[in-house]
Amino acid sequence: MNKKKITKDDTFFHLSIISLSILLLSSCAAHNHSQRSKNISNPNNTPPQLSDKSWVSIHPKVIIITGSASGFGKAAAEKLIAKGHIVYGGDINKEGNKYLDKIGGTALVMDVRKDAQVRAGIRRILKEQGRIDVLINNAGYGEYATIENIDIEDLKNQFDVNVFGYARLQQEVLPTMRKQRSGRIIIVSSGLGKFSLPVLGWYAATKHATEGMADALRLEVSQFDIDVVKIQPGASNTNFVKTAYARLDQSYVPEDYKQMVTNVRAGLDALMTKAGGPEETADAIVEAVEAAEPEISYITMEDAKTFIEKRNSMTEKEFYDMLSK
Repeated sequence: MNKKKITKDDTFFHLSIISLSILLLSSCAAHNHSQRSKNISNPNNTPPQLSDKSWVSIHPKVIIITGSASGFGKAAAEKLIAKGHIVYGGDINKEGNKYLDKIGGTALVMDVRKDAQVRAGIRRILKEQGRIDVLINNAGYGEYATIENIDIEDLKNQFDVNVFGYARLQQEVLPTMRKQRSGRIIIVSSGLGKFSLPVLGWYAATKHATEGMADALRLEVSQFDIDVVKIQPGASNTNFVKTAYARLDQSYVPEDYKQMVTNVRAGLDALMTKAGGPEETADAIVEAVEAAEPEISYITMEDAKTFIEKRNSMTEKEFYDMLSK
């Protein structure tokens, strides 16, 4: 039997069929979800799905936020506690996290790289509160180095915190949120999840991974009335950049790259002189927690807004040609 040669048109046809099938399935799922929300009977004995109005009426909300000892996490935790929410903050920095216990929150020792600590923290919240309404995945750090010269162990650690740490928290809270038929997962990503820059490339890679994960997760769990929201901040005057600089200073930079690294650092220094503190991003996190219908993403800080707008309005070649000048 002669085998039919597969042409580009055939490939396009098959891809189109697959895309159409996904759209149809999504439409059916949305229709079925809508019908289930209106159905008063509950044959599976699952908790009723909550409407947007019901989400607003849940007060206080039970919230777990990671990376709560500093930066965006600390600022957001303080604002959420001030609004009367029940806030648990997980952080590897035990001393830096103690402030939570003094202002009405609860400090948890949590290294997001360690399964046991993540699991213990979530179990404690469920034991004490009986539910979890919001997960704010925020813990992360920047490993600044050229793509060629980063230490592989340092790279693994950055992915373990910035990507796998998010996965660990989500896997622990999602079974509860599915049973509740309500919940919200807020992913603190970065403007660098939408584009990349020299020396910041591996950090950007973790945030590109985070963006892809968040968008898929939203499609997977919307049927359970669980929202997934991304926060995409730009440069901010927190310890984040200082820590990244310290690690960059300790790393080996070949002579061929030294001028480029110097130029990138000078650009970042200039940017940081204009950058604000964590307040704008913390306000966006609070909005994402409380809104009846949150945005899919919140872009904060002027540099992120400018770069993302340019990236969206230019071709890929135009954008990266601009950056290379």
